[in-house]
Amino acid sequence: MEKSDLRKIKDWLWEIPRESKPDMKVPARVFATEKMIEEILEDRSLDQLVNVAGLPGIVGHAVAMPDIHEGYGFPVGGVAAFDAENGIISPGGIGYDINCGVRLLCSEVGLPEIRSRVPELGKAFYQEIPSGVGRAGRLKLSDKELDQILLKGVKRMVELGYADPEDSLNAEESGYLSTADPKMVSVRAKDRGRDQLGTIGAGNHFVELEEIEEIFDKEKAEKLGLFLNQVVVLIHTGSRGLGHQVATDYIKIMMAAAAKYDIVLKDRELASAPFGSEEGQAYFRAMSAAANFAWANRELVSWEARRAWKSVLGEKTGGLRLVYDVAHNIAKIEEHLVDGKKRKLVVHRKGATRAFPDQPVLVPGSMGTRSYLLSGEEAAMTESFGSSCHGAGRRMSRTEARKTIVAGELRQDLAAKDVVVFAGSIAGLVEEAPEAYKDVDEVIDVIQNAGIASKVAKMRPVAVIKG
Repeated sequence: MEKSDLRKIKDWLWEIPRESKPDMKVPARVFATEKMIEEILEDRSLDQLVNVAGLPGIVGHAVAMPDIHEGYGFPVGGVAAFDAENGIISPGGIGYDINCGVRLLCSEVGLPEIRSRVPELGKAFYQEIPSGVGRAGRLKLSDKELDQILLKGVKRMVELGYADPEDSLNAEESGYLSTADPKMVSVRAKDRGRDQLGTIGAGNHFVELEEIEEIFDKEKAEKLGLFLNQVVVLIHTGSRGLGHQVATDYIKIMMAAAAKYDIVLKDRELASAPFGSEEGQAYFRAMSAAANFAWANRELVSWEARRAWKSVLGEKTGGLRLVYDVAHNIAKIEEHLVDGKKRKLVVHRKGATRAFPDQPVLVPGSMGTRSYLLSGEEAAMTESFGSSCHGAGRRMSRTEARKTIVAGELRQDLAAKDVVVFAGSIAGLVEEAPEAYKDVDEVIDVIQNAGIASKVAKMRPVAVIKG
């Protein structure tokens, strides 16, 4: 892909016209500044977006968020909507970490009140919340118990006493998809997830204690119970090994299905099946079950965070209330206007998050950099199928980060920013260094300028827990 292939529409929006590449069925659009475009062109992400634009049943345009980078099949930061009757569903458009998502918990205290307790709090969180590759959680579920989690998500966690009843009111889809079918999830996938509920794993997953540093929209912040200097907790994790195995299982099935249904693929990683086909429906139901597992996982991590909070501060500071929980890496059945007509669509969000009007949108930065709370705007419905970015977006591969960034210097830099870090792996810490990511402030400015979502609050990390 060359820069000359792109047509600049606005300072923050670029388009690859449908006519410019063979087999494109719709245009491909990228939300980015000119500076960002130069970086984006360094990998294959726009070529991947063009391939997505050629998939059967795609409508409107293929969309890339400003945190776009190369992924499996779809680029990370990619959004595409397919007609529910004539379109496809593709595991590559959802990703391996199904419903990797973010939730925000808020406390009732400001940082000045508990500043001296932050290292103690960070340690308690690290000890209470299992993190790292292969770390098991506190529950080992039987087949029957696991199936109930896959079926009900957060709803089941409420029944088990691990969630506040109001938590389901403050989560996307109330924390579960009714389209889940545990029978569509393989034994291997269930075995991988059986003891992983309530864990964050490794990679870019984390739990952070943060301070609300700046409020941009006082009215919306107050409605959400947020105030300046408030201590909040950001949790980022997903469906762990269970979701990964669901993706692995169905990618193999989709390879055969694509040939069966004469779907021509420019990239095998985009293996797909018609949404209404037996294979398409089986994957959608398995994906929904994995998404429910992810919501339940974040709920149990929240329960552990609440335990850690109270173990250090007691009852006098109050608890941790769920503000909102958003999903990434998911396909949803939604209705959207396309060419002036309402249509039922299968919206794929790969490294992107829903941003319906007035919905809270959570965008984490990286340790040492700021995270944002946004509010979805009306323009998102016409510009991006109600979708926003999901983070800063990688600008450096994990391998490159390990070669470039010195662990000791990273720790010193974080300490200079008053960020306490608890991590089980120095290598893992280096891979997630702020330098490995794009500038989250620039990413957010693009989203706001495009009218997709508006800034409500900015948060800075004070303690980071990673695997």
